[in-house]
Amino acid sequence: MKQPKYLEDSYLQEYETGVKEANGKSVVLEDTIFYAQGGGQPTDKGTLIRTSDGQVFRVVMVRKGDGKITHEVDNEGLHAGETVACTLDWGRRYQLMRSHTAAHIISQVIHSATGAKMTGNQLETDKIRIDIDLPTFDKEKLGEYIAAANAVIDRNLVVSARTMSRAEVEANPHMVKLAMGLPPGIQELRILSIGDFDEQPDAGTHVKNTSEIGHLNLVKCENKGANNRRIYVMLE
Repeated sequence: MKQPKYLEDSYLQEYETGVKEANGKSVVLEDTIFYAQGGGQPTDKGTLIRTSDGQVFRVVMVRKGDGKITHEVDNEGLHAGETVACTLDWGRRYQLMRSHTAAHIISQVIHSATGAKMTGNQLETDKIRIDIDLPTFDKEKLGEYIAAANAVIDRNLVVSARTMSRAEVEANPHMVKLAMGLPPGIQELRILSIGDFDEQPDAGTHVKNTSEIGHLNLVKCENKGANNRRIYVMLE
């Protein structure tokens, strides 16, 4: 599967393309700007408008599997060979981009200070949930980590991406911030860099500069058992 448009340009909000496959409400496009749910980042939403007659099909879920990206729409009626104008729910996408870049900064702050790795995360438009394998529960210290993350955001760092081979990444274990390690089977990995502060494998959408994130507020901390601390953060 070729790299989707949302990884080439996360700010691309509209795009015209062809329908490659259609089976009821499941549609595969020739290319897509819609992010496929995964890695803690929710699906993009928006619309597909058939160019021949202007009929609107709302995108309610996007999934990746079997080497393709499938769009679930609200009505049947699209057919292979037709052309559609794609439009993102940009407000939703942009909030998730801000949240995703913020999550990388938080994970690196904590990893740099403690060596702990992320065991899970869930991005939402209004908050971020991160699970970390910290051995002790210290709410005051977690608050300090969020303050440190805000200081990084204030540096207005450029966010960029490049490709590295699996062997190169495995030779630089500092890049991997997830406890589960690298995804199996992938030989070419997309590496997201946040200035000189962080670099790690990633296949999500992000802002171009940390200045776009805004500040983070620690909302809640939970002790989820041995070596498992959960934090909830909101964006201002």
